[in-house]
Amino acid sequence: MSVVVEAVKPTKSELKRFVQFGISHYKGNGCYVPPLVSDEIETLMPDKNPAFDYCRAQAFMAYRDGKPVGRIVAIINDLVNKRTGVNEGRFGFVDFIDDPEVVDALFGAAEQWVKDNGMDEMVGPMGFTDMDHEGMLVEGFDEMGTMATIYNYAYYPEQMERMGYAKDVDWVEYRVTVPKEVPEKFVRISEIVKKKYGLRSIKFTSRRKIKEQYGQALFELINEAYDKLYGYSPLNQRQIDYYIGKYLNIIRLDCLSVIVDSNDQLVALGLSMPSMSEALRKSGGRMLPFGWYHLLHGIYGKNDVVDLLLIAVKKEYLSRGVNALVFADLIPIFNKEGFKEAESNIELEGNDSVRQQWDYFPHRQHRRRRAYRKKL
Repeated sequence: MSVVVEAVKPTKSELKRFVQFGISHYKGNGCYVPPLVSDEIETLMPDKNPAFDYCRAQAFMAYRDGKPVGRIVAIINDLVNKRTGVNEGRFGFVDFIDDPEVVDALFGAAEQWVKDNGMDEMVGPMGFTDMDHEGMLVEGFDEMGTMATIYNYAYYPEQMERMGYAKDVDWVEYRVTVPKEVPEKFVRISEIVKKKYGLRSIKFTSRRKIKEQYGQALFELINEAYDKLYGYSPLNQRQIDYYIGKYLNIIRLDCLSVIVDSNDQLVALGLSMPSMSEALRKSGGRMLPFGWYHLLHGIYGKNDVVDLLLIAVKKEYLSRGVNALVFADLIPIFNKEGFKEAESNIELEGNDSVRQQWDYFPHRQHRRRRAYRKKL
């Protein structure tokens, strides 16, 4: 029977089916880490996700004999297109069985939708913003994923190339050994930086206080630090308010490094979190009935791995050793908590200033992922 592709309505029931296919598709795969189902559904709902202030999107599902065999979301980020001058559509949240007929029908529907909306290129996998997962896995299929990245089967890149999609950019990821002590060079540089610029690290024991004092500044700093990165979509005020409430309520405060100047103005931040990979796998991406237990244990229980989610530094302090101050702050905490390894998560392959910092630690590059582009 031929493949049928249907547009997905942005209702909770239809989006739940859409998200669940992405989880069921990897049943039995020991490296796949599911998303939190409720978060994924909310991301795709226009009345919930503030990114729809400047994004348009349409989800599609492919069926054969009434059985789901693929899914995709076509996205147009009008803000990014205005900034870059490129009429591009994005595809994301994509999964499919290894069947050219399915893949062609699925991408055909997404490509036609973006063309009908005036776009002449397609790029992805990308989400609405950088807060969503991006980059198709092209190396490291036997490595456990993270909560912040996409996992996909090895046949995905083959199908992309068959359809005429070509590499646009690559990201790499590293598995880093946490040293028993802060590297001597980092200690020396951090002391110099603190004295020269009057910087210091501050810690919080209250989420309310960090939200009130630095919540807005944290996301403004992310906007500033990441502004020129590939495909970056600046967060508007509604998004900042949304993410302050969403993420600052669950972070481990001791795993957050906040660096301020003598006037208590935010200069840099390092956000890390115990790996949630095993917890999400055990929960199946669901809070109920017992998923909440696994997720809480993942955050506060014993864990050998810490995820380095982001480091952001104000532009005027770039290349001045502030990163060393962040690591000098976090490494003793990592050791206290028993973290033995860290996941770098994604960084652009050409970002030498970030890549070179791992030279001070035992590390291995264990995953690579790619954004593909195609003229329509």
